[in-house]
Amino acid sequence: MEINIQPLVPEIIMAVLALLLLLLELFVRRKETVGLLCIASVTVAAYYMPQSFGKAFGGMFISDGYSVFFKFLFFINLILTVLLSIRYIVIERVNHGEYYALMMLSTLGMMIMASAGDLIVLYLGLELMALSTYILAGFIRHDIRSNEAALKYFLLGAFSSAILLYGITMIYGRTGTTGIALIGAALAEGTVDPVLLLSVTALLVALGFKIALAPFHMWAPDAYEGAPTSVTAFMSVGPKAAGFAALGRVFLTGFGPLTGEWSVILIVLSVLTMAVGNILAIQQQNIKRMLAYSSVAHAGYAVIGVIAAGAEGLSSMMNYLFIYALMNIGAFAVVITLRSEGFQGESLHDYKGLSRTHPVAAAVMLVFMFSLTGIPPTAGFIGKFYIFKAAVAAGYAWLAVVAVVFSVISAFFYLRVVMYMYMHEPEGEPLTLSLSPAIGLALLITTVMVLIVGIYPSPFLAFARIAAG
Repeated sequence: MEINIQPLVPEIIMAVLALLLLLLELFVRRKETVGLLCIASVTVAAYYMPQSFGKAFGGMFISDGYSVFFKFLFFINLILTVLLSIRYIVIERVNHGEYYALMMLSTLGMMIMASAGDLIVLYLGLELMALSTYILAGFIRHDIRSNEAALKYFLLGAFSSAILLYGITMIYGRTGTTGIALIGAALAEGTVDPVLLLSVTALLVALGFKIALAPFHMWAPDAYEGAPTSVTAFMSVGPKAAGFAALGRVFLTGFGPLTGEWSVILIVLSVLTMAVGNILAIQQQNIKRMLAYSSVAHAGYAVIGVIAAGAEGLSSMMNYLFIYALMNIGAFAVVITLRSEGFQGESLHDYKGLSRTHPVAAAVMLVFMFSLTGIPPTAGFIGKFYIFKAAVAAGYAWLAVVAVVFSVISAFFYLRVVMYMYMHEPEGEPLTLSLSPAIGLALLITTVMVLIVGIYPSPFLAFARIAAG
């Protein structure tokens, strides 16, 4: 078999440069330089992305429009997170260069997951992503909350990995292959039996953990609250998008003949996830924990695109994840600006009167809260509109109605933040924002993009449709 490494060029670049950064950290005194080199490395990998289309290792690794879309999303996530981190990890006293190398290795795992044409390759990518993220979650070693976040994430992650391997084993025993396309061909010729249903359920549970679908979301609130805020922003977008990339390819290609069976399970999980995420978010007083439950709820919305299936459903899911990345990272960026020496800035009460003390920060947070709610003319409205449109087109109008109801419920806790900022007087000493040029750039990019996509979404929707096709 001829080995074609061209589809792997971006992954090879990321792996080599991540290891070089890990070594370079020993010789560089200013760790901010390592962060800037991380951004440069991602830019180099992105440059070679359009030239990497094709298959490698007999179809076990696939670089196509679908995977490239997600890889660009992973790159955006990494670049924005690095911009948030440069100043933040200094405040947290964890300014170490390996932080950026771990983020690159985690992103590499996500890229492998998006291009996996085989369940074994999918597992390898998932573990590389997960192990790096476990370490990042516990990166503030002197903080008990960070230690607890990493431990809970690791234990439940190991459990879900075992379930994934169990499902892969049963699939191999039933079909004689772990190739995703070959599994689809084998199932098209066979009959549904309990072993198949059990294996499908096992894979849904494992991937449901990665994208925080209820009831497999129990790790998310504690991990998001305890992890460094920059890492919370990173793992609220990257691993979730990677899980959706794998979910779309595995279930629409590999388990396509069983759509009638797994779509019922996904519908139940979607409704349960939207209910749990939105209802429990109402009770939260810590904004990171609130955004954690918000992230759970958004997974419930996004999975509707997979249920709708077809090019329209898949493209709406991809477009939704792109928009979610922008508005969620932007919201966490505002949270980071409130962090200073001796002040966490994570309580909702810390946002009282923010519009009077820091009007620009309050206005930016207003944009992100409106977008997360789905209020026009922000990008969040566009994301939800096309998800609901795909559901109606696929015959799931009732599911779209349920999603709209939960979107209305979500307005309570998102707009509560706005109320604290604009309808309360400041308490105590005026806040000092930790606003560096890098964080300012990240906020500018996310705010402008949320508004641009909300007002003129056509190019982004077209890109998602082409990639889904």
